[in-house]
Amino acid sequence: MKKELLIFFLLLSGITAQASAVDPGKEEPMDAFGLIMEHISDSHQWHVIDYTNRRGYPVHINVPLPVILWHNNSLWFYTSGDFYHGNHPLPLGDDYVILRDEHFFITGQEGVLKTDEAGNIINASPLDFSITKNVASMLMSMALLLLIFLSAGKAYARYGMAPPKGFRGVLEPIILFVRDDVARSQISKDKADKFVPFLLTLFFFIWINNMIGIVPFFPGGSNLSGNISFTATLAVFSFLVINVFAVKDYWKHIFLAPGMPFLIRFLLVPLEFIGILTKPFALMVRLFANITAGHIIILSLISIIFIIKSIYIAPVSILLSLVMFMLELLVAVLQAYIFTLLTALFIGMSTTKSEH
Repeated sequence: MKKELLIFFLLLSGITAQASAVDPGKEEPMDAFGLIMEHISDSHQWHVIDYTNRRGYPVHINVPLPVILWHNNSLWFYTSGDFYHGNHPLPLGDDYVILRDEHFFITGQEGVLKTDEAGNIINASPLDFSITKNVASMLMSMALLLLIFLSAGKAYARYGMAPPKGFRGVLEPIILFVRDDVARSQISKDKADKFVPFLLTLFFFIWINNMIGIVPFFPGGSNLSGNISFTATLAVFSFLVINVFAVKDYWKHIFLAPGMPFLIRFLLVPLEFIGILTKPFALMVRLFANITAGHIIILSLISIIFIIKSIYIAPVSILLSLVMFMLELLVAVLQAYIFTLLTALFIGMSTTKSEH
C-alpha cells in the first residue's frame, strides 16, 4: 500500500518513481536519494507508470527509446528495451556493449565490467548519440513551439490585424510583452526588433520545457531544464548573439578602458574580459539550479512521509508539496522571463554606444 501511495503523490507532483521488483510481502527501505537522482537524471527510456497487479507483483510500463552508438567508424542501432530487459551484453561489431547506470560500456562476450580501486568502471565507452528521455522531450517541445507559432502565423495571414480571438488572444499579449517590455526596454529602439525573434524563441522554448517537466504524467515529467547541458547550450547561443552583434565601442571599453589611469586599466581589462564569460555562465547556472531545486524539494517533502513512517506528518508534507507544486508553475514562467530579460540586457549593453 505504501508503494501505491508514494506513486500517487509522485504523479501528483510531476515526479515519477521506478518501483523495484521485490517480493510483494517484503517491505523495502525508502531510498529517497535514489528516487531524487532517478528523477533529475536522464534516461534511455521514458517511464510511464508502475502499478501492482492482482497477484501483488509490480508491473513497469516504459516507452523504449532509440539507442544510437558509434563504434569502430560505424553506427549501431538498438532500442533501449534490449538493454533494460536483460543483463546480457549485445553484439557491437567484434565487441559487445552493456548498459550500466545509464552509460554504455564495451565488454567481452561475458559482459565483464572492470573497476578501479574506487569502484569506478574503467571499460571503454562508445560514442552515444541516443534519443534519451530529455532529447525526446526537447523534440516534443520543438514540435509544440512550431505548432504554436505556425498556427498563429496562419491566423494572422487569414484575418490580418483583426482583434485576436481564442488561442491567438492569449498568445498576442505575451508576444507584445516580450517585444515591448523585454526587448525594446533593454535594447535601443533602432536595433531591438532585430532581436525579438531570438528572444521570443528563448522565452517560449524555456517556458514550454519547464511546463513539460511539471506535467505529472506521460509524456511529461522530464527534467530537461534541470539538465546542465541544456542550459549551457542556451547560454552559448546567448553568448554568441551578445558578442557577434556587439559594436566596436563595446570591445573598445573591454580591451582599452579609455579614460582610465594605466594602473586601473591594468586591473580593469582582465575583469572586463572575464565578465564576457561570466554573463552566460550566470544564465546557465541560474536556470539549472532553480528548476532542479524545485523538483528536489517537492520529492524530498513527499519522501518524509515514508522515511518517518508517521501518519501525522502526512498532511503537513502533502500540503507543503502542493504549495511547492503551485510555486513551480510560477517559477516555470519566471525563469523563462529572467533568462530572456538578462539576455536582452546583455545584448543592449553590447550593441549600444556608451558615452565616456
